Amino acid sequence: MPHIPAAPYLGTALIPFRKPAHLMTLEEYLRDILGRETVLLGILAPVERAYANLMPAISCWANGNAVLVTPSGSFAKGTANCSGTDLDLFLSIPADVSTPMAEAYRLLAVQLRNHGYTTKLQNVSIGMTLGNLSIDLVPGRLQNPFSADHTVFHRRTSSWRKTNIARHIEIVRGSGRQDVIRLLKLWRNQNGLEFPSFYLELVTIRALQGADFALADNVRIVLQYLADTFVTARFVDPANTANILSDDLTVAQKLRVRAQAKRALEGSWTSFVN
Repeated sequence: MPHIPAAPYLGTALIPFRKPAHLMTLEEYLRDILGRETVLLGILAPVERAYANLMPAISCWANGNAVLVTPSGSFAKGTANCSGTDLDLFLSIPADVSTPMAEAYRLLAVQLRNHGYTTKLQNVSIGMTLGNLSIDLVPGRLQNPFSADHTVFHRRTSSWRKTNIARHIEIVRGSGRQDVIRLLKLWRNQNGLEFPSFYLELVTIRALQGADFALADNVRIVLQYLADTFVTARFVDPANTANILSDDLTVAQKLRVRAQAKRALEGSWTSFVN
């Protein structure tokens, strides 16, 4: 990637001034993107409204059971971008509820449709849109009262999987790689790539293992990993090694990610993400 020229001295401005991209350093450019994409309190209001709007449907689906509803995605992990604002809600069913997870998944979709929502059946989640907000709901049953392990329905294989959403959040929040992840998510979204968020997060964390460089250098390292190693690399769910996350993309989808990473490495930073 070519370097963006360093910014010249512009003197003291009386009015806040956003420099054109071609006058920014690499670090300034990427930090400017992250600043623009920061999820401010005012942007969280639609999330809170969506949560309130969905509760009647979720309560009907719960049928008197004490289902715990918690954020499980980018808001919980610190990797949210306002232009791709989505809400991931994990619906934790008590361990003593005997309904099979495939049926619980199906009934949640039915109840959402009964309340007027258009749903999309995804791999482990049910997707829907509320206003400008994309929402994914993941139902899961607690395996026992003494751990955070859950059973979720895996639609692609018509089977169940064990996972631990709290562990996922802990890994990403503790990685210190949220800024790089946010930029890679913007790149993914702006290029229309299929790349599940937790899979992308683990790829970023592995690619940057032991790296301690500037933001732009770290982004380049991840793109190089995607271009060189990603297609054949194996990634498993750290909460369940039998759950192979790298199997959630087809070879064709992985090759598209690799091709796009190579294009990004050969192009400018403004074409990488804007």
